[in-house]
Amino acid sequence: MKPPCFPFVGHDLLAVERFHDDTRHMIEFQVQSENSPYGGCGQYVRLFLSEGGYAQAAAAQRRGSIHIMNHAHIIEGHILPEKPKKRRGR
Repeated sequence: MKPPCFPFVGHDLLAVERFHDDTRHMIEFQVQSENSPYGGCGQYVRLFLSEGGYAQAAAAQRRGSIHIMNHAHIIEGHILPEKPKKRRGR
């Protein structure tokens, strides 16, 4: 994962939340609305989330209050970025 060229608020890459037993997802997103609970409009946020927290963030994306730019799975503190789907040969 390349480091972004813009500053993030929220959790640092080595945050304690990353190593909690129930943490399963890392998302990096941009806040799209003023009334979002995640931050101010235009801010870039990184969060380590459990399954329930990720479901809430996905619902916020469907409502249009955030735009998820990056998602990775977390297993025992290890960040496993999503891989693009492989195209089958023709």
